[in-house]
Amino acid sequence: MKRYILFYLLVAVLIVGCKPSNKEIENQKPKENPNFVFLFADDQTYESISALGFNEVHTPNLDRLVNSGTSFTNAYNMGGWNGAICIASRAMIISGMPIWDAQKKTKLWAKGDSTALNQTWGRLLERNGYTTYMTGKWHVAAPSDFVFQNVKHERPGMPSDKRGELTSAINKWKEESGNMKDWNDYMPLGYGRPTGPEDTEWSPTDTLQGGFWNGGKHWSEVVRDDALSFIDTAKDKGDPFFMYLAFNATHDPRQAPQRFLDMYPLEDIELPQNFLPEYPYKDSIGNPPSLRDEALAPYPRTAYAVKVHRQEYYALLSHMDEQIGKILDALEESGKMDNTYIFFGADHGLSVGHHGLIGKQSMFDHSVRIPMMVVGPDIPEGKRLSQDVYLQDIMATTLELAKVEKPDYVQFHSFMDIINGKRENSYYNGIYGAYEDAQRMIRKDGFKLLVYPKINKVLLFDMKKDPNEMHDLAIYPEFNGKVKTLYSDLMDLQKTYNDTLTLPDTYTKHNS
Repeated sequence: MKRYILFYLLVAVLIVGCKPSNKEIENQKPKENPNFVFLFADDQTYESISALGFNEVHTPNLDRLVNSGTSFTNAYNMGGWNGAICIASRAMIISGMPIWDAQKKTKLWAKGDSTALNQTWGRLLERNGYTTYMTGKWHVAAPSDFVFQNVKHERPGMPSDKRGELTSAINKWKEESGNMKDWNDYMPLGYGRPTGPEDTEWSPTDTLQGGFWNGGKHWSEVVRDDALSFIDTAKDKGDPFFMYLAFNATHDPRQAPQRFLDMYPLEDIELPQNFLPEYPYKDSIGNPPSLRDEALAPYPRTAYAVKVHRQEYYALLSHMDEQIGKILDALEESGKMDNTYIFFGADHGLSVGHHGLIGKQSMFDHSVRIPMMVVGPDIPEGKRLSQDVYLQDIMATTLELAKVEKPDYVQFHSFMDIINGKRENSYYNGIYGAYEDAQRMIRKDGFKLLVYPKINKVLLFDMKKDPNEMHDLAIYPEFNGKVKTLYSDLMDLQKTYNDTLTLPDTYTKHNS
């Protein structure tokens, strides 16, 4: 009898011992698809976040993303096919296609091609159970309300100010062939200034100037409120969501409330180390004085004008940062953060005085390199990665995390294996860049080669020793081999990305 009792006791112990714990049961449950929040800035260069070493700016909430997630310190945009670089950048991230393929895709979108429209980021996630939401800057040929289920306050590429569109001013200036002093007289309020301390007509804090205050509330605050409203409605729903929150900041007109401007006294603003009154090749590389972005400040560039532009740029940045903080707070309060990935990026950078340039139509790092961070489940905190990535890799990354098979036409790559330490090198054999038919670039193995095809000009920079791209090495015979190798590699990348521009067979290494 005792034997039977001992046997049954042993069986009971084994059954209890084999019973999975509550934690084990929880781990065995299929995980819900994660939520995605894409915070998208405009014109924000890589050197614009305090936590990443740029101590001129006040960015506590972007710092929060840096410290609570992983940052890519070498993230890029490929460039653009016209002066509005944001159009190409946004087409690439929506389609997952590199620049020249994305350009072809935009033409199909504009024609209403249903197949092409269905091959977009929002639609891919929607077909896999996601509720999709967009607010803010769009600037893509595809209709936003087709790509996203829910659209609120779609914005154009840039707002107009009180005195009308810049195009009319450019046309008038061209007709009358005035000099830059006359040009500044023709500019709408908020543009082409300042010429000096006495120029007080424009105030970036004046809400009556229109621009970002068109509609009565600053556009960055509208994005914030739209995001908070969607989070409030989504917190009690089971479906995963994808939020595309696109700020127009830090694009001009750089307007912000006075308290943000007060953070940056003009006397504390530093000029970039590579400041120039005028870039010597501007007319040959698609950056003439008549180009809208370049016309925002007088020629030759003055220290005063550049400092004022940077002051207003920083103020608008800090104002956007505050709105991002409120969005992050709402996500945390919603209870969704444990299963939400937050991505931050910008469509491209901006010169704001570097190299005598104001806009983003160049292949210098200040214009093609962006800040990029990701926060979420199992993402290492405070980690910084130096592998080369593109902004558009965010799209491919969300597909992997959502367990959506990446279509063949999506040519960018998920960077999760880089974050997880499973991949040491970049997916890309050099970073490729292009602007119209006037500039080509390759950044590889610590060097950058710029090519200006219209004048058969090349420039070579050692990006480790010369991150400000001030010292052209192509003029030195000992770098002939490096120039030749990178030039060949660039032509290979042209084939990879269906770039039909024929580069010169020969090139000059310096001014004659």
